Amino acid sequence: MVCATVKKGQECTFMSKKGCTFNGGSCYQIVDQCKGCNHVTEFSSGWYCTAYPDPSAKWRNGNCNFATHLKQETKNRNNKTNPLKASKRNFR
Repeated sequence: MVCATVKKGQECTFMSKKGCTFNGGSCYQIVDQCKGCNHVTEFSSGWYCTAYPDPSAKWRNGNCNFATHLKQETKNRNNKTNPLKASKRNFR
């Protein structure tokens, strides 16, 4: 349904005929770590995340998995491969 509380006009899975069913009855504003993310949008009542209704919960245990402004660090593996085994794999 379309949100009628905080993000007016936006589709929301927590809206029902009785109102917002999310914890507390509405979405929460973003936290400082969210600034710069593509999911942050300004509404008439403040800045809110369009991907998740409670951004502080996403940042509680580390980085938010929806954060578009953070780069994922890839670990470089320096595994040595046995050339004999590698040649056998290529043979199949």
